[in-house]
Amino acid sequence: MRVIYNEQMADLANLLGEMAGLAGQAMEQATQSLLQADLALAEQVIGEQDRISVMIAEAEERAFALLALQAPVAGDLRQVVSAIQIVNDVNRMGTLALHVAKVTRRRHPNHALPEAVNGYFAEMGRIAVNMGAGAKEVLETRDPERAAQLNQDDEAMDDLHRHLFTLLMDREWKYGVASAVDVTLLGRYYERFADHAVEIGRRVIFLVTGVLPTDEDIETS
Repeated sequence: MRVIYNEQMADLANLLGEMAGLAGQAMEQATQSLLQADLALAEQVIGEQDRISVMIAEAEERAFALLALQAPVAGDLRQVVSAIQIVNDVNRMGTLALHVAKVTRRRHPNHALPEAVNGYFAEMGRIAVNMGAGAKEVLETRDPERAAQLNQDDEAMDDLHRHLFTLLMDREWKYGVASAVDVTLLGRYYERFADHAVEIGRRVIFLVTGVLPTDEDIETS
């Protein structure tokens, strides 16, 4: 019975890692669609969402089956509960990439972004993709040190988001209200994507150590 449980948990961890990787790929494509006003690429991201949704449902089913059929306790229960919470974080990451692609589609054939902020979003996209790949790696390796490193990328994302907001509040902003709304929403999508990747890292640390770290713990690790 124990062997079966361990195999099922390993399969679930691999599925979660695959899903995190797909969320990162989706954000990479969504960012390119945004910067290039590429409708075909945006539609590709939107179309792939069904595949991710099927995987999310499968992961949830596997996790709840483990909870119901294996009746885990102590550390095993911690693993299953953490997996259920991670499913939600991965789901949100994929949804946020979808939101970015939908902004591209809504504004096509125009660019959703003023040229002045392209650099911000290119860098935010790069960080988000790295964090998606990092979340995948952490889920597959269960390395708590690598998990803690996700917070460093999140700090870089937060800095960019703050600078972007300062730019929007500047009196010299000349791109109109609609553009400001788009930039505000898009900035929030990237920031939240990074936050969910960090949360995955925290859950993996909890899974391995039994202690859920605070933000201060991660920053000083």
